[in-house]
Parts: sequence; C-alpha cells; structure tokens
Amino acid sequence: MQSIRELCYMYTNLSDDDITKLEHIAEVLPFISNLVEADVFIDCPTIDPNEAIVIAEAKPSNHYSMYKNSVVGELALRENEPAALRTLEIGMPTRDLKALTQECMNVRQTVEPIKNDKDRTIGVLIIEKDLTENNGDNKNIELFAETSKLIGNKIHSNSNNEGNITYHIDDAIIIFDENGVVRFVNPVAEKLYQKLGYRDKLIGMDFENISLDNKLLHEISCNSEFDTSEVNIGNLTLQVKYIYQSSKVLNLVMLIKDITDMKQKEKELILKSVAIKEIHHRVKNNLQTIASLLRLQSRRIDNMEIKSALDESMNRILSIAATHEILAQEGIDEVDIKEVIQQIKLSISRCFNISSDKINITVEGDGFKIDSDKSTSIALIVNELLQNSLQYAFEGRAYGDINIKIQRGKVYSSISVVDDGMGFDTDLISNKSLGLNIVKSLVKDKLHGNFNIVSNCNGTKILFDFKN
Repeated sequence: MQSIRELCYMYTNLSDDDITKLEHIAEVLPFISNLVEADVFIDCPTIDPNEAIVIAEAKPSNHYSMYKNSVVGELALRENEPAALRTLEIGMPTRDLKALTQECMNVRQTVEPIKNDKDRTIGVLIIEKDLTENNGDNKNIELFAETSKLIGNKIHSNSNNEGNITYHIDDAIIIFDENGVVRFVNPVAEKLYQKLGYRDKLIGMDFENISLDNKLLHEISCNSEFDTSEVNIGNLTLQVKYIYQSSKVLNLVMLIKDITDMKQKEKELILKSVAIKEIHHRVKNNLQTIASLLRLQSRRIDNMEIKSALDESMNRILSIAATHEILAQEGIDEVDIKEVIQQIKLSISRCFNISSDKINITVEGDGFKIDSDKSTSIALIVNELLQNSLQYAFEGRAYGDINIKIQRGKVYSSISVVDDGMGFDTDLISNKSLGLNIVKSLVKDKLHGNFNIVSNCNGTKILFDFKN
C-alpha cells in the first residue's frame, strides 16, 4: 500500500508541511474510529475538481466495518460522495449526507474540513455510518458529532497539546498503558477528578485509584467490545466507557461523560408521566361518577323517551371515560385505537345487557397509536354507531352480527361498522337522528374526515376516515 506522502505527491499539489499535518492527523484515526464506532477516512483534493483521493483510513475494532477491503489510493467521485467534494471546495462541514462507497454500499457521511495554517482546506475527515443504522439508538451518536466537528482547525501539530483532538472533546478521557498506569488525561478529566476531591496529578496513578466503578483491569481486558456503566458519585451521575486495544502500548481508554443533567431531565419526565396518569385517572373517575348519577336519575323516571335520552348520554360519557382509562394506564397522550374500541364494545355490551351468543360484536384490523383528542372523538362515534345498531338494527329478533374493522392507511385511516340487521332508509332517518348527526359533526369538525353510509334490507355499513 502506498504511503500518505506518496499518494499526495502523485495526486495532489499539497506542500510538504501540508502532507506532514495530514500524516499527524492520520495517526489518531484508529482512536477516532473506535471512539465513534465507524469507518473513518481522510480524502484530499486532486487536480480534477470532481474527484478526491483517499489517503488514509481506519476501521473500528469494536464495531463492524462497512468495508471488506482497503480503499486507500482509490478515488472518491462527486456523483457518489457529494459531501466530501462539497467540503473540500467550500471548507464548510457537511452533516449526515447520503453517499455511495467504492464498494457500492449506501452510507451516510459526516465530513469536516482539515485546514492548514493559512486557512486553506487541504483535506477532509470523513466519518461513515450504515444508512440503515438507527441513529436514535446509536450509543455514540454524540461522540460521533463532536469528533467530526472538532477535527480540522483544532489540530495543528502533535507536539502542541492544544491541537490534540482529545483536548477539545467534552468527555473526560484517560489513557492507560499495558500495566494500568495513567499516561494521558485531558483537561476535562482533570477538572472532573478535582471536583471529586482528587488533589494529586492523575498522570502516573494506577487504574485501581482512578476507576469509578467496580470493574477490574483484567476484566476489561477480556472484553473486546465497549464496556459501559453508569455510576452515581455524590450529586453526579457519570457514564463510564472503556475501549481496550490489546495490540497497542497505550491499550486502555476510559471515557467519562457527565450525564447528570440528562438523568435529571429523565426524572422530570417520569414525574410528568406519573402526573399525567393521575390526571387521566381522576378524569375517568369523575366521568364514571357522572354516568352513575345519570343512571340513578334514569331509574327514577317513568317516561321512556326521557329515560332513553339519559341512557344515551350516559353511554357517551362512558365512551369518553374509556379513553381516559387507557391514558391513565399509559401515562402518555397517545392510545391504541383498537384497545379503545375494545373498551367501548365491552362497556356498551354491559349497558345493553347482551350476550355474545345472541349479538356478536367483533373488532378486527390494525392497532396503532393516535392522540387523545382523536381517540375521544372516535370513541364517541363508535359508541353512537354501536348504540344505533343495537337499538334499531335487530328489531324483532334476538340475534345478529356487528363487525368493527380498523384499517390503517399512509395518510388517512378508516373505521367501518357493519351490521346484518334490517337496514333503514338513509334519506328519511339520517337527518332526524341525533346520534347520526353527532357522528357526522365529529367526523367533519374533529377528525376532518369523510362519512359514508349504505343501508338496505341486508344490513347497514357505515364508514368514516380520519387523518393520521
């Protein structure tokens, strides 16, 4: 494999000083690669403005690499790697842009310019991640962003500590030799240990005096992957990570991140979740109390028309309570719509005192989360439709089927309520029925959807949709 200097002489117009700077940065590529768990490269400009040359690379030893072979000495084309060429041209970072590798793999690239003392871009540092990798679950995503941001102007020479990348990362970094003796610490580590009460310099201390968790040196050396733990010391919560490289003289790196603020925010979110649960629980109880009062009032009334109106109002209140009951269990502002409808089915079955061997109500289709406002409207709609079917569809007979189907779409989802009852004249009934007017109003004004009803002697099908 050709050296960095040989490649630069062959493909670029860089000066010896520029090439020396790139060689210094290339020395820390393995450390960066392991730190961010990604393939890392240095590309330089060529005479052709649409091409760059790969002069150095590093593959992570603690994570899978996207590459089977080395790509040092190969060209990066603008059509495949626009991020690299853009940063080379304008000297500005490029974040999380799609690219196609020399081995025809789809990746995302974060690119940072490398500049010389005259502020000229002489190369770029490229960090590549698998396009299919879930960034939300990437445990090193913060280090990934920090590392790419700090390369370039920050690095001036190996002899100047202020130019070393480790001096510009927000994490505490401590590096040990093969005997477990501290050989390097960055300023963040020094300040952290001073905060913990250490008065002596950390350089030269043994691992046993520096370790903040209960791990032993030989245990870490047996684990080739990232070893991560959380420790609570005083009022601080710290995340401790170890990177072990058996082939290096300085073979153990300890990274310490202060996650106190993050943990405090997590506690606040948990407290908010508990508060939300309690609020929904109380709302549900209050609604059920109102329904109970209406039920008592209904029993005292002999007028069947008034009694029916009170019972319908009671069912509407209970349908809203069903949503709050689920929200009280979840502690969030989203509920599974299928679960809500199942609750409506049980509630209205109890109210009408029907058994499944006579009137069979089935709920099928997709289950997915929607916000509480939509779920409340849908609960009311399904309650009205079920109530209408049970009251009027099976008049003169004691059996029948009602099917509720939920279908999730990309933009709009739909719910249908189908019974095999006697049907009705939609032109005569739909405008007079309070229940159907409530349904139409909710679909139009609350769900911003469409409402459709078809009825004949074989039964009735009502379909409505709503935006996801």
